[in-house]
Amino acid sequence: MSVQSLTIDQIGTLSDAELIHTSIGGREESFEELVRRYQRPIVGYIFRMLGDYDSSLDVTQEVFIKVYNSLHRYSSDYKFSTWLYRIAHNATIDHIRRNSANTQSIETDCGDGSYQLQIESRDPSPEKERERKEWKAEIEAVVKRLPTAYRELILLRHSQDLSYDEIAEVTGLPLGTVKNRLFRAREMMREIFIGRGFTGI
Repeated sequence: MSVQSLTIDQIGTLSDAELIHTSIGGREESFEELVRRYQRPIVGYIFRMLGDYDSSLDVTQEVFIKVYNSLHRYSSDYKFSTWLYRIAHNATIDHIRRNSANTQSIETDCGDGSYQLQIESRDPSPEKERERKEWKAEIEAVVKRLPTAYRELILLRHSQDLSYDEIAEVTGLPLGTVKNRLFRAREMMREIFIGRGFTGI
């Protein structure tokens, strides 16, 4: 089946790699499908970095323009999402630098060097739901107080569920640096929580 004969419904079932191929082949709908798939998480990631919704939309638009213009340079050696987040990372850092402007989860030490996520619960009661929202707001307030370099790693790890290797690819940092900074970021969060009156963190 040729690129041009694909229907809109068929385009929606294509993989990211196939969408990239058909986008390069001239199907605008294929790129629109990529935007539809990734726009929301990219806006969310950038918003948590910038804290300003309008700026987040502007930077997201800039990101997808860069992606569109660079599709022919995309290498299937990497996941498309990793490549996309790297572009979003660079655009966000550039925006912060230009404007010289100043998560959803936290891990707790299990004692054996590993960390365990502790927030979500299935079908919470109204009281539990209220507590969850309050705790989520506390976490977001603490994440916002982290320096940008640390805040971004926490967001990539926990809000976007990227692996350490993917974070290293997105940020261009060595893997060891990613791990060390994430450890330091969690320690900083722990100190901030304790300063805010939380114990047992």
